Amino acid sequence: MKNETGILWLVVGPSGAGKDSLLEGAKERLIDSQAHVFVRREITRPAEAGGEDHIPVSVEDFEARRSAGAYALSWGAHGLFYGIPVALEDDLARGAHVIVNVSRSVIEEARARYDDVRVIDIKVPRTILEARLRNRGRESEEDIQKRLERAEAFALEGPGVVKFRNDRPLAESIEAFAALFTR
Repeated sequence: MKNETGILWLVVGPSGAGKDSLLEGAKERLIDSQAHVFVRREITRPAEAGGEDHIPVSVEDFEARRSAGAYALSWGAHGLFYGIPVALEDDLARGAHVIVNVSRSVIEEARARYDDVRVIDIKVPRTILEARLRNRGRESEEDIQKRLERAEAFALEGPGVVKFRNDRPLAESIEAFAALFTR
């Protein structure tokens, strides 16, 4: 959908980097802005499973919606499927800053489909990431090590990439993160 006028902000980073906390905090700070849209993802995970505020869908519904073109971007990871509703294109067309948490695997597809794509690459030092992963208690030791290795191995480059280091106190990080969308 080339020729839209808004900015598509893709927020990426390893699990445990603090994406959900930063997004929630920025959303609270920009809640009165008509120029900023925070997209809720559709995920094949029950609502009560915890984590981010999302729209739960069954695998069958996800596949049907993807086949029908209901998603601007979609991917699978860690046994789940994620979809970004195509309605974001209406927000882009009206010039909004559209902000969404995505997998790094869809960055090139987004760049090919949309004119103005910015990517915020959230990073944290390994020690902080490891502590966060352990504290949430969702992964095995083997899974934690795999996530840490993937985080260190991935380097994101290209047009519109903004590096964001999330190692400050949360309130300070949220302020700096929200400011990225108002420049």
